[in-house]
Amino acid sequence: MSKFPWKTALAGTLLLSATVYAFAQLAPGSHDTMGPHRGMSDQMGPQAGMTDQMDPQGGMDQMGPMRSRMMEMHKMHGERRQMGPHAGMHDMHSGLNGATTLPGNDAFGAVQEVVRSLEADPATDWSKVDIAALREHLIDMNEVTLNAKAETQATDTGVTISVTGEGRTLVAIKRMVPAHVAELRALGWTAATEDMPNGVKLTVASADLAQRTKLKALGFLGIMVQGAHHAVHHLAMAKGEFVH
Repeated sequence: MSKFPWKTALAGTLLLSATVYAFAQLAPGSHDTMGPHRGMSDQMGPQAGMTDQMDPQGGMDQMGPMRSRMMEMHKMHGERRQMGPHAGMHDMHSGLNGATTLPGNDAFGAVQEVVRSLEADPATDWSKVDIAALREHLIDMNEVTLNAKAETQATDTGVTISVTGEGRTLVAIKRMVPAHVAELRALGWTAATEDMPNGVKLTVASADLAQRTKLKALGFLGIMVQGAHHAVHHLAMAKGEFVH
């Protein structure tokens, strides 16, 4: 038995404190969470106060919890080193593993939708399917929508629109605009087209004042998108049933 038991206890406390500090430096985030003047008890929790863990006689029989804590910290540090600098990246990106939905562009998506519909229908006659015709029609739609020039004149009964273009755009105008007349008539408007060397003249009229106001507000493209026939039309075209 030591002549000065309090000195033995003090020496043990200092040695253990140094050991705890060394292990604390290995713990993840220890340098971020500990300032230069923070006490060890702030990081280590309730086991950090060594005077609280020692019995009145200076014994070390309460060191079990502290030792377990140090071993746990050392294990955590070892696992982090084995996992490498990119540990946790899988969790970070786990929300990005879902299936994508965008097909690339509208035309590609339209063809994809039609093909899936044909594949899902056991009655599809693949000897008549013509996806190339659908593609040409989608090109027509793109040309008319983006490249055709449209000059609109208001009339007492509606609007007259001169739709013009060159090259592939002109081809698209002459195919699409006259074909749309039937749909406009089905909606209750009076509609007709007149062929021009560089395009088509479209006339749409109504006896109703509110409808005439609407036609003037819609303009060329607004009139061209009227009706809910496009999706059905595309599927029928792909089946080879008719082509406009």
